[in-house]
Amino acid sequence: MEDLQELRRQIDGLDRQILVLLNERYNVVKKVGEWKHAHGQPVYVPEREKMLLEKLESLNPGPMSSDTLRAIYREIMSGSMKIELPLRIAYLGPEATYTHLAAKSVFGHGVEYDPRASIKDVFHDVETGRCNYGVVPVENSTEGVVNYTLDILIDSSVHIISEINMDIRHCLLGRGKAEELRVIYSHAQSLEQCRNWLDLHLPGVERVPVVSNARACQLAQAEPGAGAIAGSLASEVYALPVIERDIQDNPDNATRFLVMGRQEPDPTGNDKTSIVFSIRDKVGGLQECLRCFSDEGVSMSMIESRPLKKRNWEYIFFVDIAGHKNDSSIRRAMEKLSGMCLFLKVLGSYPRAQQQE
Repeated sequence: MEDLQELRRQIDGLDRQILVLLNERYNVVKKVGEWKHAHGQPVYVPEREKMLLEKLESLNPGPMSSDTLRAIYREIMSGSMKIELPLRIAYLGPEATYTHLAAKSVFGHGVEYDPRASIKDVFHDVETGRCNYGVVPVENSTEGVVNYTLDILIDSSVHIISEINMDIRHCLLGRGKAEELRVIYSHAQSLEQCRNWLDLHLPGVERVPVVSNARACQLAQAEPGAGAIAGSLASEVYALPVIERDIQDNPDNATRFLVMGRQEPDPTGNDKTSIVFSIRDKVGGLQECLRCFSDEGVSMSMIESRPLKKRNWEYIFFVDIAGHKNDSSIRRAMEKLSGMCLFLKVLGSYPRAQQQE
């Protein structure tokens, strides 16, 4: 027992040192915020955060894991943003959705979050300056792209400044045990993504699709014997205990989210560029355009076509390429491409998201 007390005294002493160092860090952060304000610089700098986290990971001797390191520094940097300038983040709501969770994974708990009813509203809030940044879904590994996000990107004045790749992990939430449930509420897509698990473990329980997982949690809150399928954040927001975690049938189900802002990030050496273009209707036209990238050794990670709404049977193409728009190979490819297109727009060059383990 005496040995344990001594170890606890050591921990208390280390905690006091950590507290002193954190406040010293935040005193420097105040000065950084004053400089940024005086020079009109943005508070959130995704390329700086990416390089900082990668450097800290390389310096970490253990036994602390990289995931723990990133989680701790996410909140340290969130507190820094709050000191520099309180931020407002718009996201596709309602509260406790996966988009909300994605936003928190970037900005932490030190900022204000505004749930919006539509993707268009998120873009509008960022364009008008009502919110500093916005977070929207753009692509799911099983469901494909979010077409409405792509459509709005064509005419929006804001840029993609960061991306988030998030594993979609569904939880069964409720106030009782699983065997006590008589009905489960959730969005139809979530019910489908958990169908095999539900068939195996809760075959006789009624499944009721609702407009959102947030609404499912509200119903489960108020109704005895009701459960909901939602993400882990919903458990905190709606005070619903987690009955079972990771009930999704596909362990590789993931969604990509975009952070929208008015700035343009600098290169980090590990970036992605998103563009959109339309071409003349001729045989082999798309192949010629894509050759601009292959000839320069530029890799593509996504291509998606959407109807050009102004004219029937003509299409516009969204492409993600590896690298920053300021890279020499991409500049040369874009110069070639611009001569072949009716319309060409760079949607953003931004740090490539870290792949989740």
